[in-house]
Amino acid sequence: MTLGDRLERLGQTLGEREANHADALARAQSKAKELRDGVANALERFHTAASKAGAPHLEIVLSEPRMDDKHLRAVEFELRRGRHVAIVTVKSRGDVTLVGPFRAGKTEGPCRTFPFDAQTEIDDAMVDFLTSFLEEAATP
Repeated sequence: MTLGDRLERLGQTLGEREANHADALARAQSKAKELRDGVANALERFHTAASKAGAPHLEIVLSEPRMDDKHLRAVEFELRRGRHVAIVTVKSRGDVTLVGPFRAGKTEGPCRTFPFDAQTEIDDAMVDFLTSFLEEAATP
């Protein structure tokens, strides 16, 4: 059997296994987009306020949702300023994990996880999460 044959067979097997998770992953992608849109709106206000206050250099980069780097059935997006990082991971099993803030190259954490339907708790935690990230990212 050639390498191509083996990888084709493996692709078929793994594809069939993962197809069972497609709907849950689509829900995770939708939730990640919803959360990212809320963060984007809040960051726009942060950037405007920081710029008006005389600090336009406090620019935070917000990524688009993408497949998670660690979890096969999850979607993530990140906030970054220099080495300061915060990650929002949305897993197909139905939970949202806020990771960080932390410095790139250091141990990730702390992490807080919430079920999809705990929107009030997610919203409250997101405030603390983003505030901590922004304060750390803006500290020399």
